[in-house]
Amino acid sequence: MINRRELISYSLAGAGLSIAGVPMAALAQQTKGTINVMVQPEPSGLMLGIVQNGPTQLVSGYIYEGLLRYDEKLEPHGLLATAWTRSDDGLTYTFKLKSGVKWHDGKPFSADDVVFSVDKFLRKTHARLRASLEPLESVRAIDANTVEFKLKYPFGPFISLFDTGSMPMIPKHIYENTDFATNPANAKPIGTGPFKYKEWVRGSYIQLVANELYHTKGEPMVENLYFHIIPDAASRAAAFESGKVDVVPGGAVEFFDVARLAKLPGAAVTTKGWEFYSPHSWLVLNNRKAPFDNPKFRQAVMYAMDREAMVKVAWQGFAKTAAGPFNQHVKFASDDVTKYPRDLNKAKALLKEAGYKGETVKLLPLPYGESWQRLAEMIRQNLIQAGIKVETTGTDVAGWNQRTAEWDFDMAIIYVYQYPDPALGVARTYTSHTIAKGSPFNNIEGYVNPKVDALFDAGAKALTDADRAKAYAEVQKILTEEVPVAWLHEINFPTLYRTKIKNPISSGVGLNDSLSRASIG
Repeated sequence: MINRRELISYSLAGAGLSIAGVPMAALAQQTKGTINVMVQPEPSGLMLGIVQNGPTQLVSGYIYEGLLRYDEKLEPHGLLATAWTRSDDGLTYTFKLKSGVKWHDGKPFSADDVVFSVDKFLRKTHARLRASLEPLESVRAIDANTVEFKLKYPFGPFISLFDTGSMPMIPKHIYENTDFATNPANAKPIGTGPFKYKEWVRGSYIQLVANELYHTKGEPMVENLYFHIIPDAASRAAAFESGKVDVVPGGAVEFFDVARLAKLPGAAVTTKGWEFYSPHSWLVLNNRKAPFDNPKFRQAVMYAMDREAMVKVAWQGFAKTAAGPFNQHVKFASDDVTKYPRDLNKAKALLKEAGYKGETVKLLPLPYGESWQRLAEMIRQNLIQAGIKVETTGTDVAGWNQRTAEWDFDMAIIYVYQYPDPALGVARTYTSHTIAKGSPFNNIEGYVNPKVDALFDAGAKALTDADRAKAYAEVQKILTEEVPVAWLHEINFPTLYRTKIKNPISSGVGLNDSLSRASIG
């Protein structure tokens, strides 16, 4: 988190300054091609092959590119690739690359860059992609504009790996034979994207400018993107309210502020643009310790929670009660699962069957703002009403990361991106081979079921969608019966924007790439 004094000072206008030190001249050019966006918190870096957190993806998704991009239905479209084929046995993928593409320094982009990016750079630096590349046997350049990927075995979601955030292309001529982590280009990133890095004033703003060599005709449609760093949530809301910021990504202001801000003249809100990420929240239950080692106790937790009320109060309607372990945007999500409407009588009966003796359990909230605190308090009250003694133990973001990654919790609130396919973002939460300290985004609950392991493996490797669907339908039934975690909500993060910004969301990753196709009207 950024601990800096509020950077907006409206009195600075007379001195020629406005938001976070950006010149008033730049803000005055909004109708001529500048879009002002919030980024929260400040990115830790902009080299997308090394840093993959949300703020970095928001900014660097305009600097770097993948071979494909994905629409709101999660269908692939060409970006640096123009065509692709899969062999009948599902083991060979061949991509044709767009010709004439140049890096921001003017050097040509080619298949050699793809091979270097995937096989050398990202295997080393990108932990999430590295796990998904386990099926990859080889990648080679057939010619300057053709790349072939060979797999050891069929891997259903392979075609979903080529987005910019998962597989950004890295310039071989800059990074080959260097220390990737300390290469000077990390501070001034070079990609093939529609915008180029211009300036980063720490604690204030990041400026990107249009790439005059961009390979897609008519893009980008604006001259500048400014990403403003405003640490205080109330001040972020005030910046949009005053008209000095055009776009507010989901989660950058409190949910209870969104409805009010969306009613301002010339303002609008959308929940589009999160389909690729499929944000899913739940209450992690530490299966290693009593009483959470008993499935009946875990089921009681599910029945105790009024998740519909949480949608209304904590999320102001910008969420949907989760049916189970799969966000409904994830491929093969099934509704044929055990349901858990609020039922205090069932919860109390299950607690009795589980032999719960009234011991105190501790709840670790997610320290991401007031909306998440409201959610935690509602969970605590619901569980107490069912007869479970609960204490809340607060911490900051660093503390939450450490405690969850080291399994130092009873119950912890979390949300993760599940991505388009269960093999990419769902299996990691429930398969036993992902149980490892060091990350909060794997099987931190310690759930073990060999049949679940086998079904996730079968679903990932099956060649046909019918076989994949069969495996994933069965695994969803098992998980909703055993309740390794207590599912909460599918979060529909709201994006606020000025109506003068036309077409602000035009892909399944939303603001992480759409502003290159946006215009100012």
